[in-house]
Amino acid sequence: MIQAYSLFEGSFSVDGTKKFIPFDPLKDDPKSRPGSLFVHVHPFLIVASCGLILCDTGLGSRTPDDELLIHANIRKLGFEPNDVKYVLMSHLHKDHTGGMVDFKDGVGRIAFSEAEYIVQRGEWENAYSSESASYRTEVFDVLQRSGNLTLVEGDGTVNNEIHYAVNGGHTEFHQAFHIETGGEHFFFGGDVLPEPEELFKNFIAKYDYDGRAARDRRKEYWQEGAPEGWVFMFYHGKSIAIGRPQQKEDGAYILIDASKEA
Repeated sequence: MIQAYSLFEGSFSVDGTKKFIPFDPLKDDPKSRPGSLFVHVHPFLIVASCGLILCDTGLGSRTPDDELLIHANIRKLGFEPNDVKYVLMSHLHKDHTGGMVDFKDGVGRIAFSEAEYIVQRGEWENAYSSESASYRTEVFDVLQRSGNLTLVEGDGTVNNEIHYAVNGGHTEFHQAFHIETGGEHFFFGGDVLPEPEELFKNFIAKYDYDGRAARDRRKEYWQEGAPEGWVFMFYHGKSIAIGRPQQKEDGAYILIDASKEA
């Protein structure tokens, strides 16, 4: 049984203003939002031997009861936010960092007080120096004061289950994570591999820092991960959020939905 879960936050359209506007595929017309990308948002929770691991933290949306949605989704799975021991950040764009901090009554507090937040130093520095609407430095200010931030450089290991590797592509210091626990190899590629369809098409995104590098990385991940049986997690996946490769009779690999195994 796979111990990885999507903490689904919803479906959105994103236009040139970088605003994430809720989008219901059953009710809303895509033509009414010209020039928009349409994405889902899936932070992921992994149950590992070293404790609960969170991969990126969503938009920071709140429930009608004014609770962080990511907290509510974790509780639905039978866990508590304080059970999270590691928060693994692929990069610091606002749709991935909103749930790092809990803003309530005008005060920001660290959202996972028992967790170590793993961020690439170059990504941290670039986010602070950028004037892009993609970053929210008020979130970073709270994290910096918390004592929970660990800045890493290059490739390395957090412990014997978590490995990080700079893959660039989407942002200059974007990183991917390999989590090996419970007999599974979970792979989180962040926004270098945000959707399953990008594994199978020669796609260069204009919104990437280096679209060609991101395209090449995706090819490498599939070539290595498919025969090794990696479990792929897609942060913006619409068709599949958690996928497992399956070999066909002709030797080729396809991707199947692994979330039903959880």
